Amino acid sequence: MIWGQAMKLKTLFFFFALMPGLSACVTTTSGGFNVEPSQERALQDFIQLATAYYEAGDMTAARRHITNALAINSRSAEAYNVQALVLQREGETRLAEENFRKALSYDVNNSRARNNYAAFLFAQERYEDAYAQLERVSADTSYEARALVFENLGLTALQMQRQQQAIAAFERALLLDTNMYRSALELALIKFEQGEFAEAMRYYNQFLVSSNFFNVPQSARSLWLGVQLERRFDNPERAALYGVLLERLYADSMEYQYYKNSSNGRSDDYGRQ
Repeated sequence: MIWGQAMKLKTLFFFFALMPGLSACVTTTSGGFNVEPSQERALQDFIQLATAYYEAGDMTAARRHITNALAINSRSAEAYNVQALVLQREGETRLAEENFRKALSYDVNNSRARNNYAAFLFAQERYEDAYAQLERVSADTSYEARALVFENLGLTALQMQRQQQAIAAFERALLLDTNMYRSALELALIKFEQGEFAEAMRYYNQFLVSSNFFNVPQSARSLWLGVQLERRFDNPERAALYGVLLERLYADSMEYQYYKNSSNGRSDDYGRQ
């Protein structure tokens, strides 16, 4: 595995609920019985509010709005999806899984809930199960977050020591969305380990462009990779700049220790596992 670091898959919510400028009447299929239009609007409003409170860290308010949503439609897949996320946050693992399964039983084609269930399984280190769920989601060509699904698939494959499958998944994520900076970084790391330094630099530069665009700060592992790549391509000044950032931002990290050792004349090829 490349430079051991805990990884986390991303969960997916109602994107329109948290973004200004989009119509509030946009709804998604929630599964279960049909309800009147006014009730459907109220159902979606409660789910969106629950999602917003969940993201703000207020589980009590999130629970209250989910209860209201389920009172309107007790078979709402989206409501059970958010309730599962709340329970997961609260450490109620068994109940969280029950709610994810319930969401998918009411809407087997709900890719958002299935992706979130995969993230839950990943967090439980049930990588085979997570991978199987993600494969099903990746087959949904109409899914709006398909690039993220392939990225999650790649991260799961890495945990399972399936490097070639990880490469294929990350490449697919970038094919769907060139701004998937995490996929670009993971590919850069893999290519560096494989000794394909030109390819590693190409993906690293793609990572830099995308992460800068989204104002995502470099991590210790990305900076250490930058040091090694710039040294490989005889750019000592840029390598030193990454080293300074490592010391300033991540002085307690393993990557900074690798950097210090390499600067003292030892091999710069540290950090592999």
